[in-house]
Amino acid sequence: MSYPLLTDMVGVGLRSPHHQPIIAQRPDIGWLEIHSENYFNRHSPQYQQLLAIIEHYPMSCHGIGLSLGSVDPINREHLKQLKQLIDVVNPFAVSDHLSWSSVNGQYFNDLLPLPYTEEALDVFCTHVEQVQDYLNRQLLIENPSSYLSFKYSVIPEWEFLTAVQQRTGCGLLLDLNNLYVNSFNHQFDCQTYLDAINPDTVKEIHLAGFTVKQFPEGEIWIDTHSKPVSEPVWKLYRQWIQQNGKHTPTLIEWDAELPSLEILLAEAAKANAFLQREHHHEICCQQ
Repeated sequence: MSYPLLTDMVGVGLRSPHHQPIIAQRPDIGWLEIHSENYFNRHSPQYQQLLAIIEHYPMSCHGIGLSLGSVDPINREHLKQLKQLIDVVNPFAVSDHLSWSSVNGQYFNDLLPLPYTEEALDVFCTHVEQVQDYLNRQLLIENPSSYLSFKYSVIPEWEFLTAVQQRTGCGLLLDLNNLYVNSFNHQFDCQTYLDAINPDTVKEIHLAGFTVKQFPEGEIWIDTHSKPVSEPVWKLYRQWIQQNGKHTPTLIEWDAELPSLEILLAEAAKANAFLQREHHHEICCQQ
């Protein structure tokens, strides 16, 4: 059994405050992921800095604006700009979310949850197929974080996500922090969710931190991406790798209360150290 270099399997999210340190220091990190919409303006300083960075690192494009679950048609101008960015960056993965964010052309600054119904499934799959046809490549769909559910939902999220993958041939971006947050907010078992996912369809993994909020009505967990990865999420990650034997590109995602680049890279080193240990264990078991 052979794998790519494990040091190339772990990446971090590329955020504007880290552009110059990465250009200057060129740290030892496997890959970087951008939020696609932040780089649609080819005349922005961020775009020019990106051009310098992509010379040295593999990239992934992670989108937040396709609004795949909306009954609105796919925004063709947005799709055109995404395609232009992809042609320049040449990412190894392009992804978006199991969510919606627009009504009648008006966009919300959020990734809103879907009602898990057959009608919503048909709409979502149609939009995924349209995007994949236009881009001429596979799209990865990320499981969402959410804080409410629709009483009309009749399909468990993990079955809905699996159905999207099977109908469209898309890949999956498995966000283990979102999974853990949702398991508390919606009271389901993480293992039930993971057992429903075909590991061969998971092309990228996200790890992040969350925040616990207390309200008079009770506690809720918020996917803030503002803290180190929690120990339960690390445990889910180790469990996934051990059970499935998959060395999947893994991202440390940190978007708010952004730390120094050194702290971010230290989080990535934790994931890499685990992958190295598992790789060593597999080699020993084969001997």
